Amino acid sequence: MSDFQTRFKDAARAAEAAMREVFPATPLQRNVHLSERFEADIYLKREDLSPVRSYKIRGALNAMRKQPDQELFVCASAGNHAQGVAFMCKHMNKRGVIFMPVTTPQQKIQKTRMFGGDNIEVHLTGDYFDDTLAAAQAWCAREGGHFLSPFDDSDVIEGQASIAVEIEEQFGGTPDHVILPVGGGGMSSGVATFFGDAVHCLFVEPNGGACLRAAIAAGHPVALDKVDTFVDGAAVGTIGAQPFDLLKHIPLPDVITISEDRICSTIIEMLNVEGIVLEPAGALAVEALNDVRSWIRGKSVVCVTSGGNFDFERLPEVKERALRYSGIKKYFLLRLPQRPGALKEFLNILGPEDDIARFEYLKKSARNFGSVLIGIETKRPENFAALFSRLDAAGMTYTDITNDETLAQFLI
Repeated sequence: MSDFQTRFKDAARAAEAAMREVFPATPLQRNVHLSERFEADIYLKREDLSPVRSYKIRGALNAMRKQPDQELFVCASAGNHAQGVAFMCKHMNKRGVIFMPVTTPQQKIQKTRMFGGDNIEVHLTGDYFDDTLAAAQAWCAREGGHFLSPFDDSDVIEGQASIAVEIEEQFGGTPDHVILPVGGGGMSSGVATFFGDAVHCLFVEPNGGACLRAAIAAGHPVALDKVDTFVDGAAVGTIGAQPFDLLKHIPLPDVITISEDRICSTIIEMLNVEGIVLEPAGALAVEALNDVRSWIRGKSVVCVTSGGNFDFERLPEVKERALRYSGIKKYFLLRLPQRPGALKEFLNILGPEDDIARFEYLKKSARNFGSVLIGIETKRPENFAALFSRLDAAGMTYTDITNDETLAQFLI
């Protein structure tokens, strides 16, 4: 073990000890359902059960306790870091100024204000986190205060590494694998650095925010051209410089990227089967089990469920995306003759398990055909092959737009 890792582990253990004055260790729970499915011992490190329903309280606590004379803390956050800072500002009776993207789910904004009370003020600015970060840093430079980075800060990284301290104590040693979601890299770099070579760590990012993969491929942090904000807890355009310095040796195959629709399937499954509420970033590690099934068979695996700050107003969208990903719901444009009986002919083509979930018909004057936007939900994905065969045999013209992101944004 290097001198650096020895010092880092000592700092992480000191941070973990300080946590116990504020909140108990989050549970490490063996999940029977997942263990049976993947033929492995699957444990969930339930960071969604912290006082702010995410691990972000750890970094905020550790960084703020090291600044005992500072009275003003400033941060930028898509939600979870904001809640951690707000909670600690109230707990330590400090003043906090918190910048959040305009696109932050309302649930996270409300919880941030609730946790911080009169000790904080919230500024909503920027559509993307990087815009919010720039605004927060400019305000801090102008007004003063200590800027508390959500991930690019050594004290924050040490605080997040307290997760690894708890895993080691609760597991009674080290598991074979730990699966870590990645946003800006603070938590993943902290946990991976604590475990070092003793544990095989895997890193998971959403397709629309794969900043670690891009950085490893380039050899340095790079700014993504576009960031999908759906997985708001991991929607970061550029990985932090300090986290990357700790993760730059990671082999590219150990970085897994997952589509946003896939993540939705896990959110729905964990809610329906386990009664566990996970936000999109919190579901990343669990969904990644499907990508490493052959690696983990017969092994012990810890998935860090990083957060559970889920706004249930998003549930219809999450369910919709999950159904589309699983292949049991599709949308298509149908060219329908404008004559009596044409709709009835189409309905007779539907199978016994096919259900119309959406139907919008625009009749065109002085034309022989009209356009229909139709959504079909069925019991099994293979039913669509049979449906499309019947449509082809009937000579009907249609276009499957289920995976056309441009049309989906405007029509679905």
